[in-house]
Amino acid sequence: MNGHLVDVDGRPALQFERTLPHPVARVWRAVTEPAELAQWFVGPVSWTPALGETFAVAGATVEITALDPPRVLAWTWGAESYRFELRDAPEGCRLRFTHVFDAAHGPAAQHAAGWETYLDRLDALPADRPIS
Repeated sequence: MNGHLVDVDGRPALQFERTLPHPVARVWRAVTEPAELAQWFVGPVSWTPALGETFAVAGATVEITALDPPRVLAWTWGAESYRFELRDAPEGCRLRFTHVFDAAHGPAAQHAAGWETYLDRLDALPADRPIS
């Protein structure tokens, strides 16, 4: 498991850090724009995004809880939370992704394996490499 298991407010969370060879602005588009997300993320997302924005997905409410373009995007989905943090790095962009998960939806290793795949797809998108 490449993600690190951490504790966030007494809850289990996975944290991933990667350096992507793309500028922060390009990675920001990939993590915020619905058309970009549809190419690599878990599922389609229909957000602006705007701080405090809410909408329903699969019977749960999504709420944007932090937004500081082009550096931070965080949201909750039901009992879980997700956070992207981007910063400049000499090689491009340093990405930190945190997922506070509900263990009822599967063990940490299962979540980590899924996120590794999605983050690999995210890395491929700005480079215009085929994504399967």
